[in-house]
Amino acid sequence: MSATPEKNSRVEQSAASDDSIQQVHAQLQKTKPEKKDGYSMLPLVLLGLICTVVFFGSVYMVHYSIRFDPLVVNEVAKREKPGASKGVQLTRAQMGKRVYDQTCFACHGPAGLGQPGTYPPLAGSEWAQGSEERVIRIVLHGLSGPLMVEGKEYNNVMAPLGGTLKDEQIANVISYVRASWGNTASEVQPETVAKVRAETADRKSNWTAAELEKL
Repeated sequence: MSATPEKNSRVEQSAASDDSIQQVHAQLQKTKPEKKDGYSMLPLVLLGLICTVVFFGSVYMVHYSIRFDPLVVNEVAKREKPGASKGVQLTRAQMGKRVYDQTCFACHGPAGLGQPGTYPPLAGSEWAQGSEERVIRIVLHGLSGPLMVEGKEYNNVMAPLGGTLKDEQIANVISYVRASWGNTASEVQPETVAKVRAETADRKSNWTAAELEKL
């Protein structure tokens, strides 16, 4: 039985449709970018750049960093720079001037002359230039009552400074007094002050001139 013209027409149209679909699919395949094998060049370039930066950064840190030097990290530690000149070392008397200006200046004056009838002079004083342990006792616990200095009598109270000043400060200020305004007595060491402080730790009152003259 032969196919009718109408049926043949439908078959031809169906074949034409299939051909069109295949042509469209083939065209899409041609325009679609092919997937390349391997890795993209851009990530490899970035990775290389990062590695380069890390390498040269490490080299820089090795040559120019402080290498965790404790003398650099510790802000209290002293470290001399190459070629730097050393500071001038102050004497004990020079360091004691500051203590004198803060604690003794008001009564004994800038030249150590004191105040007539009230505060005895330190310049030329046999008390200031005499026994260092006696002077330390006066500074530690104070002095009250009559006191003869260079033939003149003074009668007042010197406040104790042992609770305010440390051993080194007392040694410095006494050394300053004993080396200033024409005085020529030897300087006092903090160890001597500490010794006298320990020996007189039970002292609760000011010294008198009579007590000190017995020492």
